Amino acid sequence: MPDIAILVVFIPTWFFISITPGMCMTLAMTLGMSVGVRRTMWMMLGEVFGVATVAILAVLGVASIMLNYPVLFSWFKWIGGAYLVYLGIKMWRANANLSQNDINNSQLSAKNLISQGYVTAVANPKGWAFMVSILPPFISLDKPIALQFSVLLIIIMLSEIICMLIYANGGKGLKRLLNRGNNAVWLNRIAGSLLAGVGIWLALS
Repeated sequence: MPDIAILVVFIPTWFFISITPGMCMTLAMTLGMSVGVRRTMWMMLGEVFGVATVAILAVLGVASIMLNYPVLFSWFKWIGGAYLVYLGIKMWRANANLSQNDINNSQLSAKNLISQGYVTAVANPKGWAFMVSILPPFISLDKPIALQFSVLLIIIMLSEIICMLIYANGGKGLKRLLNRGNNAVWLNRIAGSLLAGVGIWLALS
């Protein structure tokens, strides 16, 4: 168990990192706007497990290899990015009369949302860099490392979920503002543009 003094510093530090706009938070906001907070939770599930994967591998030392050989990120980044761009184009081209359920059920199933959240988290080089640079100073070699890491990992995952819920609810609020009258078309285009933007960001990061 980490010391209380360490937790007092780690919790706000990681919350600040989580709440800072990034690929995962932008994706949460966009999905909250386009499919609602409840369905976005599937993406959140994949994202937190992706973050957990990065954290575990970082502690095991795999991160140094991944950061030195960025080509290993290529398949994750380009495939995940291309899929997000594809969804963005679908939403952009949708008109006000097109049922959102048609897009939601065919392109944004629970399985697809989970995998997209996972890929986005694992393929984010900044996530690896944060884990490598921030986690080690908070782990003491004088105490059981597994217990310390487990506590820190739980804090990281909870922080990610809370921040993604904030962003997703923000997207939902924006949807209510725009989803009036003829604004439905603009809602589709804004959501589609943001989604495609995250895809390009992911591929080129």
